[in-house]
Amino acid sequence: MTSIAGIVLALVLLMALAYRGVSVLLLAPIMALLATLFSPQAPLLASYTQVFMPALGGFVIAFFPLFLLGAVFGKLMEASGAARVIAHAIVAWLGAQRAILAVVLACAVLTYGGVSLFVVAFAVYPIAAALFRQADLPKRLIPATIALGAFTFTMTALPGTPAIQNAIPMPYFGTTPFAAPGLGLIGGTVMLVLGTLWLVRRAGAATARGEGYGEHDEPAVLSDPASASAAPASASASPPTAASHTDFNGRAFARAIAPVVLVIALNYLLATWLLPALDTSYLAEPRFGATAIGNVRGIWAVIAALAAAIVLLVLLQRPHLPHLSRTLEQGASGSVLPLLNTASQVGFGAVIASLAGFALIRDAVLGIAPGNPLVSVSIAVNILAGITGSASGGMSIALQTLGETWLTMGQAAGIAPDLLHRVTAIATGGLDALPHNGAVITLLGICGLNHRQAYADIFVVAVAIPVLALVAVVVLGSALGSF
Repeated sequence: MTSIAGIVLALVLLMALAYRGVSVLLLAPIMALLATLFSPQAPLLASYTQVFMPALGGFVIAFFPLFLLGAVFGKLMEASGAARVIAHAIVAWLGAQRAILAVVLACAVLTYGGVSLFVVAFAVYPIAAALFRQADLPKRLIPATIALGAFTFTMTALPGTPAIQNAIPMPYFGTTPFAAPGLGLIGGTVMLVLGTLWLVRRAGAATARGEGYGEHDEPAVLSDPASASAAPASASASPPTAASHTDFNGRAFARAIAPVVLVIALNYLLATWLLPALDTSYLAEPRFGATAIGNVRGIWAVIAALAAAIVLLVLLQRPHLPHLSRTLEQGASGSVLPLLNTASQVGFGAVIASLAGFALIRDAVLGIAPGNPLVSVSIAVNILAGITGSASGGMSIALQTLGETWLTMGQAAGIAPDLLHRVTAIATGGLDALPHNGAVITLLGICGLNHRQAYADIFVVAVAIPVLALVAVVVLGSALGSF
């Protein structure tokens, strides 16, 4: 029982201290060692050097290229002004009368194309603020609107998304980014439709009460001055009008959207058709890890798609990237901390899984719905994502400790690995958006609002509705299988 108490204490402190701003990079190993102290049979230093560090290193080895390329691609989209061009175009086409839907879709297109949700928040907020003011909609709804487009269905549900939350399950289940596409589309549609309806209803109720945009001191949205000066003229922060509609149908929009389209299209072609057709028998050799193409094609497809999109983006946007080497360096540097934070949480999970008390916790989770691992996957991943305040961190801990068990249970129950992948990915996008989540805190800071003003709507669109979508996917998947 002392081992279980140590695990619970470590998890609670991890959540509480992360909420107070303590770096997870420091917290994860300290909390792992704290849990070890409550298990007398677990040697302290060996748990750190022989369990924590190999798990951390394994995650870095597997996912470093995805973090690196994703961060560089997002930085280039931001610095060139391409992200703002796409956002302006969508807003211009839909008009101020559909401000909420326009902002949601702008965020969705960018994140589905591989742009970091943080970059999207910075790029879209000035446009959303101007548009909401023009439509006289409450500013307090902007964070939830951005969260719906950037933190939910494009991050976890839509097939093919290059988000890390969709990539992490691939090595565990031998799947691709397009796992269970039909169920993913259903889950994504539930999030988009219900989330948009909620926000439109809330905006309508506010208008009926006479509540408008309100008086606010607008925050200074952080940006690289060199990037701002390099941005195309069409990427200004003023809201598009009907007169400027045609500005977004020309070459600027085509150049901006082309790399995004390439990421999605090439990802699909490589994962589904090109890589499986290659002779990759050499992968069976020990020097290549004695593996098979089915275990790596998903990762390879995302790496190749992002790399090709970066090259295309630089070629198309070169005039708007006068400080290219500095931008590339900033993107590469920006990938390190998120990678190590998540890898550190994986190490934490590995230490927890090695403790005697974890066997009881594992059996309790797996016993919730015997014979149906989809339920235990959904609960375990959601709870761990909520505790850590991180979708990728919670998922990594869950898969590190139970991934092989879930795969074995799924095979015994006739559940396809693709279905396990999609349920796992969608499950990361529920409780992860609790108030201590780093993305939520950053988003509120960008918008110049606090939790009391804006979090209630974030909770509905980024926590409650994604959990409802997860339930729908689990029920359909259990009844119909993967499709």
